[in-house]
Parts: sequence; C-alpha cells; structure tokens
Amino acid sequence: MMRTANPADVFKAIAEPRRREVIAVLSDGQEYAVNEIIVRMKMAQPAVSKHLGALRKAGVVTVVKRGQHRMYRLNAEGLKPVHDWVKIFERHWTHQIVQIKQRAERKALERMIRLDDGPNPKED
Repeated sequence: MMRTANPADVFKAIAEPRRREVIAVLSDGQEYAVNEIIVRMKMAQPAVSKHLGALRKAGVVTVVKRGQHRMYRLNAEGLKPVHDWVKIFERHWTHQIVQIKQRAERKALERMIRLDDGPNPKED
C-alpha cells in the first residue's frame, strides 16, 4: 500500500537542487529508466537513485517495473502542495505585472506625444 506523502516531505524533497533537475528531466510526462536519467543528468547512478528514492517517498515521482527496468515518471499531483502554497503569493506578482504594464503603456504614450509635438518640416 502506498502511503500518502506529507506536504512537508514534498518541500524537503524539492529543496535539493539536483532533485529539481530530476523533476525537470521527467517534466515531459514520459517514463524513463534510471539509466536514461543518468545520461541526461550526467550524474553517477547511486546519486540519481538516491534522489529518485527521495522524490518517490515524497510522492513526486512514481515507479513501475517493466522487465528488468524500473521506469520513473513525474507525478505532478505530488507537487500540488507547492503550487497551493505559492498560489497564495500570486496576487503580489499579478499586482506588479499590472503596474509594469501601466508604466510601459504610459511611456509609450509619452513617446508618441513627443513625436507628435516634434519639429514639423514646413510644407511649401
């Protein structure tokens, strides 16, 4: 029986930069054997296996055995606690994006006004 990962486990698991790299490798939704991940990450097998184990324990990756290979896949649902936590702060980013957009539009309008007010060649 698979245990439900504690949200704290997810944060702890992704705190390690190399584990975030493993997640990036798996982010395309495909299944990968450990050897494929090793090649993509240019890392030793024991280190990759250790990171995969921590991510699996946290519920971020799943593993199935296919023949002699263990195939790993990202379980994006396992990252939901991170998404939910970060979403709390989204209003700050949205507010800043709105301000940046308003500033850019104001600057563009000021440039257009300057161009319209610039010297006009005399028409004969």
